[in-house]
Amino acid sequence: MQAKQEHFDIPLHDIKPLIEIQEYSLYYSVALGIVSTIILFSVLYLLIKYLKNRNKFNIRAEHLSLLNAITYEDAKKDAYDITLYGATFKDDSQRHSNAYRALVDSLEEYKYRKNVDAFSDETKHHIDIYLGMIDV
Repeated sequence: MQAKQEHFDIPLHDIKPLIEIQEYSLYYSVALGIVSTIILFSVLYLLIKYLKNRNKFNIRAEHLSLLNAITYEDAKKDAYDITLYGATFKDDSQRHSNAYRALVDSLEEYKYRKNVDAFSDETKHHIDIYLGMIDV
């Protein structure tokens, strides 16, 4: 015997058709991830750059401090030191180059000799002019 199936056709009045909801949370999360990655890499780059330059040796500042430490007690040694350390700044400008050449010319009499006298006032004046011109 066959079971009789009954169909009930009940009209549905309260159910509405499906509508599409605009969902942007995926786009927002991807954009937030990209922006945070860019910020993170920027901060890391600046941190690495700071750490590398923190202890960087500045030869110009070191030579300027050595030139300023000259005491004029040993004229021969000081003449060699001024010539050596002053050469760091001679290419800054034409004016520096001319002053350096004049300074080296005035220091020639204190080099290459066994015994030398103390610096003359004119030589000290050349040294002071050259040291006054230097900017680091």
